[in-house]
Amino acid sequence: MKIEEAIQTLKNNGYKYTDKRRDMITILAEEDKYITAKAIQFKMYEMYPGISFDTVYRNLHLFSELNIIEATEWNNEKQFRLSCAHHHHHHFICESCGQTKVIEHCPLEVFKNELPGVEIKNHKIELYGLCEKCQ
Repeated sequence: MKIEEAIQTLKNNGYKYTDKRRDMITILAEEDKYITAKAIQFKMYEMYPGISFDTVYRNLHLFSELNIIEATEWNNEKQFRLSCAHHHHHHFICESCGQTKVIEHCPLEVFKNELPGVEIKNHKIELYGLCEKCQ
């Protein structure tokens, strides 16, 4: 997702456009990987001294509800990234640097075959390891 798309999503859903929200989205776009709310707060602190963790986390929660960002649990912390595509895919996440790679293949049909009679409503598949640079 591009920064302007994210801002437009906020506006289309009746939320105020603020410099803080734009700057948070910009940080996520520039990182282009999963990062923690604390890391976002640290970067925001340079522009907005005294910004609270609650403010950052409330906005991340809103962004998540609007599908502006994706969230995952990694290294025992919730981490966030800007939504990266408008099509179904999964991710490889480097356990060292946090970089992500898109996996286009989806094995959902395999799971459906192994779970007859079950209705799968949603799924998320993440693979973890070390990227080429971190090996």
